[in-house]
Amino acid sequence: MTAAASAAHAASADPVSRLDGALRTAIAAVTGLPAAECDPQIRPSGNPQFGDFQANFAMALAKKLGTNPRQLATDVVARADVAGIADKLEVAGPGFVNVHLAESALAAALDSFDSPALGIAPSGATHAVTIDLCGVNVAKQMHVGHLRATIIGDTLARVHERLGRKVWRENHLGDWGLPIAMTLAALRRASADLDSITLEDLNRAYRAAQMEGRDDHAGMIAAQGTKVGPHRIAELEAQNAGAALAQEDARATLVRLQSGDAQLVAEWQKIIDCTMREVFETADTLGVHLTNEHSRGESFFREKLGPTVEAFVKAGLGTEDDGAIVVRYPDRERPMLIRKRDGGFLYATTDLSACRFRVQDLKSDRVIYVVDARQRDHFKDVFDAVRMIGWTKLPDGTEAELIHVPFGSVLGADKKPLKTRSGENFTLRALLDEAIERGTREVRARSTDPNAPTAGMADADLAAIGRAVGIAAVKYADLGSDVTRDYVFDLDRMVSFEGDTGPYLQYAHARIAGILGKALDAAAHAPPRPTITVAEPAERQLALALLRYPQVVRDVAQHLDPSRLCAYLHGLATTYNGFYQQCPVLKCEDPALRASRLRLCAISKHVMKDGLGLLGITAPERM
Repeated sequence: MTAAASAAHAASADPVSRLDGALRTAIAAVTGLPAAECDPQIRPSGNPQFGDFQANFAMALAKKLGTNPRQLATDVVARADVAGIADKLEVAGPGFVNVHLAESALAAALDSFDSPALGIAPSGATHAVTIDLCGVNVAKQMHVGHLRATIIGDTLARVHERLGRKVWRENHLGDWGLPIAMTLAALRRASADLDSITLEDLNRAYRAAQMEGRDDHAGMIAAQGTKVGPHRIAELEAQNAGAALAQEDARATLVRLQSGDAQLVAEWQKIIDCTMREVFETADTLGVHLTNEHSRGESFFREKLGPTVEAFVKAGLGTEDDGAIVVRYPDRERPMLIRKRDGGFLYATTDLSACRFRVQDLKSDRVIYVVDARQRDHFKDVFDAVRMIGWTKLPDGTEAELIHVPFGSVLGADKKPLKTRSGENFTLRALLDEAIERGTREVRARSTDPNAPTAGMADADLAAIGRAVGIAAVKYADLGSDVTRDYVFDLDRMVSFEGDTGPYLQYAHARIAGILGKALDAAAHAPPRPTITVAEPAERQLALALLRYPQVVRDVAQHLDPSRLCAYLHGLATTYNGFYQQCPVLKCEDPALRASRLRLCAISKHVMKDGLGLLGITAPERM
């Protein structure tokens, strides 16, 4: 059976889907409404003693129909054919319906769920999804701000791919324009060896070029007005003259670069290559799928900028304002500048071109930008302009979604943006190195216990686990919080094997792997697919938790919120621990029951590994 077929089979056996159909039919029969308007609003029960699920349709429908909600619920329960799905439907309170699933339905659903697809059916969407992630600037080191854009974007890409979507990861590089020309010009003046240059060298050159090109005409005016001494005037004159020369050199370099000067283009490419080597190494360390094929810079769109502006002018949306071209909106005062008076283009022009390319050329019906929350207004302007000109309409009439996923800042213990002790931005490389070192130290310390699963393990293997733990700590702490909010970076808490942390989930997976490993010999004599029983409350709660996984994955894709998956996995680990404590597995004397519980363990391990994989987190077998 293919993955798609097994997922479809699991969906057909899902007791919640079957329950939804039965209640929908009963509501339609009682009310006379079309089945499409008869959503039973099934939700997991907040308290297992009142049932497994609750159907909350009665109050809203009763208000609409002008009838009593409890009586409506009672009538629906009387008409509902739930044989083989639920053992009992009970009307409670003003009209809630408590649902107690049949044990056989739950066991059958879990049996169907136990497949490579884990009940996740392909979406069937024919268009692609584009996700703008990472977004580095050439000649600059990745800093902690790039962490969020990279790992949130990668997780959203993985989730959409898990649902069968074609995903374009787009790393929009800042590789064009005057800042890059300034850096290149400064490197040429210094006769830098671009074949051996490092990104740290480039970063210093970038900052130095910015300083060289910074004039202070306002300071000169103030100095002359306050009649300061001639030495200060001379300093300002020298600064402004030097800045003017640097700016002129940068502009001349940019013109030559734009005209395709072979030597300059080759040197520019060396700067890009140097930058991207570290970007790809960092992505690999993070477990993020990002390569050269995903990197499309501003330079890619440079020939599209003029036609983009012309298209807005031709459509009557781009209007002249003191020699510049702007786009105006009916609902806000601020216009969007898309071409300067001197004919130069802006970030907005590039983003308009990129939006059009991502929808029209990449055939995407969902274009997701994972970018810092401070760019909220910018993307509102860009997206509204793209909609106004009609570039969100695909050839088959589908209207593409343009979505900005804004994220907050990573803070230090002082609740301010994370900085080094010297006050500089933390480089992402330094932050990851520290996390890996802390994770490795913790793993090695635990391996000194002779009873630990890692006791006696080779140092290289311990280092590999420590690396996985350190990266999991950083990624889970970030992805587990509301992406729109700031969060405090606290490695001591993040690396803990207890609580709501990445290492805790890795350890939960490793514990299940250990249990299954101990049972291997006995399992060799058991049926290959033993019958599942869920008679005990803890078995039942674990089965219900496992069956929620497909909907959680769909919810993450719909709401673009990785924290939902993190919360689910933490809840699953907690539920599994309750099952293991209350239901003996290895010491169970009944062979059939032992085999059933081992299968529950195996399914739990599979879901944990799959879910961690969607977060880009490694699931070690031993910890």
